[in-house]
Amino acid sequence: MSTAKERAEQLHLVARLHSSYPELIDAPYPDMLDHARIAAYWKPVHDVGGEPDAPMFLEGKEYETWEHMTYVMCEVLAWRGIWLSEERRRIGNVDVGRAQYLGLPYYGRWIIAVARVLIEKHHIKLGELTERMVEIQERYANGTGGKAPEAKPRGEGDGSGVARNEHHKRAVGKGDPQVYAGQAGEPRFALGDEVLVREMPVIFYTRTPAYCRGATGKIVEIAYESPAAEDETFAMDDAKTEWFYVVQFPMADLWHGYGGPTGDTLQTEIPERWLAPAGG
Repeated sequence: MSTAKERAEQLHLVARLHSSYPELIDAPYPDMLDHARIAAYWKPVHDVGGEPDAPMFLEGKEYETWEHMTYVMCEVLAWRGIWLSEERRRIGNVDVGRAQYLGLPYYGRWIIAVARVLIEKHHIKLGELTERMVEIQERYANGTGGKAPEAKPRGEGDGSGVARNEHHKRAVGKGDPQVYAGQAGEPRFALGDEVLVREMPVIFYTRTPAYCRGATGKIVEIAYESPAAEDETFAMDDAKTEWFYVVQFPMADLWHGYGGPTGDTLQTEIPERWLAPAGG
């Protein structure tokens, strides 16, 4: 079980991470690395809660046209069985590296996800994509004149042979996570149970935040049934369906040196696999 101070120290270590730590050579020898640094290198880049950063200000900025178009395109890919939403989240928000994740606009990462999935699933070729990018750059070399760009496809393809998942059919009229209802059996935990968030290895992907792993909280809602994000990503047919819980934590237990009111709490959703009974 980790303490708030230990979690704060780990997050401060991650915040210093660039290509390497300044006190280490690049590609360090194994005996130069301790457990904390190895864990920092493996930490998924989307799990930023608790990492020190400059203040962020809320701005009432309207979405730009390309952002709306990107959102629609991603939704259509899901509706047509090309990917799951969790697949886009992982490939767009995690498998891009820390520099791109923190340095690109939010929907800029979504566009990267579209390109990567369509290429990796052999729907388009990388050469085809880059050639089309050059074509569009030349077409609008003088700007769009205030008009939305035209797609101008070269032709209409035959989608009958395209490999698709089945989730977009199973979830019609139900949606997520309702499509998984009744598949997880009896929940292991009940309302009011004290639970410990397990500190399992995280090497590729999870949506259980680092700031609460190792902390103790209380079940305040038995939320829904679904595969955990780690397994839902690629629409695996044998992904285990499990219960998700809303767990409440005292803020002072999560954040080292927290100076707010003693009654402040934080709630987050956590899948069952990440939870154990508190105290044993």
